[in-house]
Amino acid sequence: MSKIIEHLEEATIRFAGDSGDGMQLVGTQFSDTSGFAGNEVNTFPDYPSEIRAPEGTLYGVSAFQVHFGKEHIHTTGDYIDVLVAMNASSLKVNKANLKAGGIILANTEGFDARNLQLAGYASNPLEDGSLADYTVYAINMAREIKSQLSDIDVPAKTLAKTKNIFALGITYWLFNRPLEPTVEWINRKFKGKDDVILANVHVLRAGWNFAEKHDLFQKQYVIDKSPLPRGRYRSLTGNQGVALGLVVAARKARLPLFLGSYPITPATEILQAISGYKKYGVRHLQAEDE
Repeated sequence: MSKIIEHLEEATIRFAGDSGDGMQLVGTQFSDTSGFAGNEVNTFPDYPSEIRAPEGTLYGVSAFQVHFGKEHIHTTGDYIDVLVAMNASSLKVNKANLKAGGIILANTEGFDARNLQLAGYASNPLEDGSLADYTVYAINMAREIKSQLSDIDVPAKTLAKTKNIFALGITYWLFNRPLEPTVEWINRKFKGKDDVILANVHVLRAGWNFAEKHDLFQKQYVIDKSPLPRGRYRSLTGNQGVALGLVVAARKARLPLFLGSYPITPATEILQAISGYKKYGVRHLQAEDE
């Protein structure tokens, strides 16, 4: 069936779920892919407030927000156009920031009785009409993955870890993002692990194809390329920027730079980035404890 194509100037998407659901990973991939597609991008990784928070709890929600558009993208986005909710708590925590009429892509497996109780829901919001002001796509992602990849010889345990990639594939279709950058990343990331590469590439494409073929998805959004001058552009995270800023400041001040740090999200990335500037006299230490 034919789909409705709507052009947008900008949009904000937020991937949310448990720490182990891979939201930081797919958020980063969506961000990088949007850059490859020629859009301006600004991101906000949102980590759980507790270390090793219990699965399914409100304070264990991990999220990654991407604000992308044709031009003038200077913030991470005030309100969300699309919320990917892998469980009930991720919906509960982020719903207040979702625009009226926004889209919720929900993994129904994460809305069972246990998850609803942990999120403090008396009834299932996917079924009780409380989300009537939003466009809701409620999908049993594990079941769809199993159905679409029934002819692929990959261990069930490996497939069980790809629900985030299935959701990513759907969002790529929703915003007409190219699959190739993520396929190339999967091949680099999991080089030598053929089963993992096979599973993730097929699941990514399965997510795209599910949205393309399913009557549930009536509209696809297109954001044109930014009118940027030709040249080489760099993707820089806030943590990488902190590391670079420290190195530059130390050089300009003609002072030695030392960073002693305990590796923990998100500070680990600063320590990793700093370690790459040894040729500028930077010294670092990974501490054994806090």
